[in-house]
Amino acid sequence: MTEQDDLLYKIALTHLPKVGAVLARNLVSFAGGVEAVFSQKKSQLLKIPGIGTTTANDIVNHRSLKKAESELAFITKHSIKPLFYLDQEYPIRLKRIKDAPTLLYYRGNADMNAERVLAVVGTRKPTSYGINQCEKLVDYLRNKKVLVVSGLAYGIDIVSHRKALEVGLPTIGVMGSGLDRIYPAVHRKTAREMIDHGGLLTEFGSGTKPDRENFPMRNRIIAGMCDALIVIESDIKGGSMITAELANTYHKDVFAIPGKIGDQYSRGCNHLIKTNRACLIDGGEDLAEIMQWKELRPIDQVQTKLFVDLSDEEHKVLGIMQQNCPVSIDKMLKESSYTSSELASILLNLEFQGIIKALPGKLYLRI
Repeated sequence: MTEQDDLLYKIALTHLPKVGAVLARNLVSFAGGVEAVFSQKKSQLLKIPGIGTTTANDIVNHRSLKKAESELAFITKHSIKPLFYLDQEYPIRLKRIKDAPTLLYYRGNADMNAERVLAVVGTRKPTSYGINQCEKLVDYLRNKKVLVVSGLAYGIDIVSHRKALEVGLPTIGVMGSGLDRIYPAVHRKTAREMIDHGGLLTEFGSGTKPDRENFPMRNRIIAGMCDALIVIESDIKGGSMITAELANTYHKDVFAIPGKIGDQYSRGCNHLIKTNRACLIDGGEDLAEIMQWKELRPIDQVQTKLFVDLSDEEHKVLGIMQQNCPVSIDKMLKESSYTSSELASILLNLEFQGIIKALPGKLYLRI
């Protein structure tokens, strides 16, 4: 089977009626592969929990494969990179979320598995205070090698993207539509710049309009991709608050810039802080200190005592840490072959032996 054929089946999987991310994974697991899903008999498919007659008929009649052909032609023509949830380049932080998208469409050159990823969200109607705080925060991070993620929307989103471009940080816009349409249209120029210095990312195929129901789905990608999420001005309800709640659910570090009591677009941030759903910070310096996002300096090469009772697995993890300390748990997962639970056990043993130290922001330091 060619790569194009394999990709066709992956796209078709996302076009199956009533099949979301969780059920899609179950289908692939049951069948033993993406192509194998479409070779199953109807009787076999109906045994899978969640697969009804409509979906089974679609699979055996290859209706979604026909729909996938036009999408494959579109992404080939426009040099769009598809990222399947089993691909190595798929955002590893996002992959750990139960309902992570089965397939992502990406145009850009940024590493979505960068060591440091910050999501910035906020109101679409920021005050001068919010704009200033956002620009100052991103500017402070210019030498921290941070990937800035947001939603390409009006307000705080576009401010964070533009400031990241200005200071030379890669930035990715997560969209609630297909890559064939930029929403809002007034951000097209910035979006084109982001393709060369970051990227545009969506789970929606071509022809998908920026409908209201798409944005909560877009928000879960923003929350899932990051190490830390910061809210800069928000009313008590809205997309930013939804994204912050999702980030908390995903066990991300959530921060908020406080505002004046009673101000409409400070109510959300103040509420997150008051209810312990976000940590109060007053700028980039606070964020970098808490996350341990410091500029890396050369470390003196000191011969560390080697313990004869260290396992091969522990030596492997120490080898990763020796190359770049402090190091994030995401980087260790990316560079090792271990699962989250296996790595957690190895790190715990090393910490008990006094060889490594846990730091805030899911970072570890070799002592």
